[in-house]
Amino acid sequence: MEKAVQWLISRKRLFSSQLVVVTAIAYIFSIGCHNNISSNNQSLVNKTSSQKATDDIRVVRRTRERQGTVYDNTSLSSANKNDLPKLKIGVLSTQNFTEQQQIIKPLNDYLETSLERQVDFFIAKDHEEIIEWLTQDKLDLAYLGSVAYLEAVDRGAEIQPLVTSIDKHTGQPWYRACIIVKADSSIKTLKDLKGKRVAFVDKSSTSGYLMPLAALSKQSIDPQKDFRTVIYVGNHSKSIAALENGSVDAAATNVSSYITFKNSRKLTLQNYRLIWESAPIPNFPIVISQKLAPELIQQLKQVFISTPEGMKDILGAESAGYTLVSPDHYAPIQQLRQELNLISIPKK
Repeated sequence: MEKAVQWLISRKRLFSSQLVVVTAIAYIFSIGCHNNISSNNQSLVNKTSSQKATDDIRVVRRTRERQGTVYDNTSLSSANKNDLPKLKIGVLSTQNFTEQQQIIKPLNDYLETSLERQVDFFIAKDHEEIIEWLTQDKLDLAYLGSVAYLEAVDRGAEIQPLVTSIDKHTGQPWYRACIIVKADSSIKTLKDLKGKRVAFVDKSSTSGYLMPLAALSKQSIDPQKDFRTVIYVGNHSKSIAALENGSVDAAATNVSSYITFKNSRKLTLQNYRLIWESAPIPNFPIVISQKLAPELIQQLKQVFISTPEGMKDILGAESAGYTLVSPDHYAPIQQLRQELNLISIPKK
């Protein structure tokens, strides 16, 4: 792991200031800080009747509100939208369907207006599913975690990171992983997790698994051996909910999801607390298929970086816009996966 530390420290910048984030990730090493598209998946936007019923992607038309008429972006003429191929975007499930629908709608409207083409969003039930969509060329773009992006590349997906969101409150394109417990818990430190029940998101989650695992490993803690129970719940909302309903004693998530959940569910700092928080890690990338026309890729870059300030990102956090990223920005995460022996490339 010492090689990873030296490699990380040698990086010059992350995003507009890569040195800060890379050094922070190196800090994690030095002190141990802190899932074919199924018929159950639904699109948030229209799909025309001319598409074949045998299409693997099942789509239901997005409504203007929860119920009612089909949403139609009146700023675009039908002719304009039908002249260009639809853009298919995959996202991870981070909230319940209705909540995520409400979060995605403003971004969908903005993209359709700016690109003058129909945009279809598809919500994957977990990281494994969105990785499969990418390796099977069923998406043009995808919003997913750093580890899921790297796993997709490992499996042969021809994609590259395009942009990532900038957190409105920090002004930076990064976020932090964390582990939370109830306020009255006897758990104070990572070592206190021994013999306890712990919820992770899944093994393809950066903040919901990789970063906590790295911190635990630094303290010679093996979740499979040292924890009473380990569960993988699928997304961050479910991880926090498992703690809330008493299924586990601690939950791995990220600070942004925790704050969003706290605001929507009225959780208070008096009821829950963080026992560990990671150093800054690169924000979720929006990845793009390298098979798209170069002109469209450039247009997408411009559209994303011109996103109005205050529009929520897919996690529900307020965004100050987007910034361009490249594969090098996620190299530290790949290095960490290598050091923890978490890279497994399926046989072709």
